[in-house]
Amino acid sequence: MLKYSIALTHVWEDVTLHNSSLPPLAIKNPECLGLLHQLDRSTDMWVQHYCILKDGCLYLYASIRSTQASGGLYLQGYRVNEQTLSSKQSVIELKPPSEEFKTFYFCAENKTENQRWITALKMSIKKWLPLHQAIQDFMNRPLEETRM
Repeated sequence: MLKYSIALTHVWEDVTLHNSSLPPLAIKNPECLGLLHQLDRSTDMWVQHYCILKDGCLYLYASIRSTQASGGLYLQGYRVNEQTLSSKQSVIELKPPSEEFKTFYFCAENKTENQRWITALKMSIKKWLPLHQAIQDFMNRPLEETRM
């Protein structure tokens, strides 16, 4: 079982690495795409990115014409919340599963777009339960559901 999970992790990493080397519009079947502004905590400025959400990973591009991603966030374990920050009305907070990781703040052009992104982010993260959680969920099923 452990070998299987390691193989899955490597396959997933290979896919996301491959996707990050593609132009934004070459990523097939994105779950969400569009402009988002990311708060740069060091300068307290908002930086615009063209973003693609796919399989629990948010790819960040300088523009829609970029040839590859300038960065990406693996969102497994992150919680998505709507927050209010002083400089913006409504922002998307991506809170990590542990304090050792960074919290990210994004905002779209308006509240409707923010809601679209929040829904897509939550659904994308939920699809990719950690393997240990999936195993636990399977083990907690009644015996008759787990028979082959």
